[in-house]
Amino acid sequence: MTRFAIDAATAVRLVRDHTWVPGRHQLVGPSVLRSHALALLHREVRAGALTERDGRRDLEALAGLKVRLLGDRVSRAVAWSLALQHGWDDTADAEYLAVASLQADALVTDDPALAAAAEGVVPLAPYADLLR
Repeated sequence: MTRFAIDAATAVRLVRDHTWVPGRHQLVGPSVLRSHALALLHREVRAGALTERDGRRDLEALAGLKVRLLGDRVSRAVAWSLALQHGWDDTADAEYLAVASLQADALVTDDPALAAAAEGVVPLAPYADLLR
C-alpha cells in the first residue's frame, strides 16, 4: 500500500475528475484539509469561476472522498517546527508537510510553493500516481 498525502487542491481535483483512488493506495492529509477545500471552492464561486451549484456539488463530493485526516500532537509539533524553520507566518503549508513526512510515502500537490517547501522534507509524486 502506498500512502499519499494530498492538499486541498488535489482533493478538489480528484472529485472534479470523478476519479477514485485505487484501494491499494491510502490518502492522508491534515485535519484542516476539508476547511481549506471549502475555502478554495468558496473563493472560486465568489470569483465567478464556478457556479454556486457546482461548488456545492464539489463540496458534497468531497465528503465522500476517503482520506484519513490527522491533527495529532506530534503532527502539530512537526508543523510548528517546519513553519519556524521556513520563517512562515502561517502554518498551513507546514501542516501538509508534517503529515506527509510522518504518515505518507509522498506528497501530491500542484502548488508550486508547497512543492518547493517539500524539497528535502518529503518526496513528491505526480497526480497520475494516485490513479495507478
